[in-house]
Amino acid sequence: QVQLVESGGGLVQAGGSLRLSCAASGSFFSICTMGWYRQAPGKQRELVATITPGRRINYADFVKGRFTISRDNARNTAYLQMNSLRPEDTGVYYCNAAPAGFWGQGTQVTVSS
Repeated sequence: QVQLVESGGGLVQAGGSLRLSCAASGSFFSICTMGWYRQAPGKQRELVATITPGRRINYADFVKGRFTISRDNARNTAYLQMNSLRPEDTGVYYCNAAPAGFWGQGTQVTVSS
């Protein structure tokens, strides 16, 4: 059974930091591109960042310089370090494994002004 489990969300003041984790079960992790997406209330899910098995990284423009994606293949875990958080970063953050198409259940991030 394949699972992606996100953790690390919470409530933080603007300017604060959070570190999200995505723990994967199964043997697929090291060959998948891992991605973080987010969905704000009333909005579509949007890409935040991706990291390939070779650690090629892509960021959405709105997080460049503030967020850092990483992965630890030995721990089957992907991370998203979020600094300088803004109220507009509020939403549910989801982990994705591509091209397998697996999604986690999401973790809520709330940034207060």
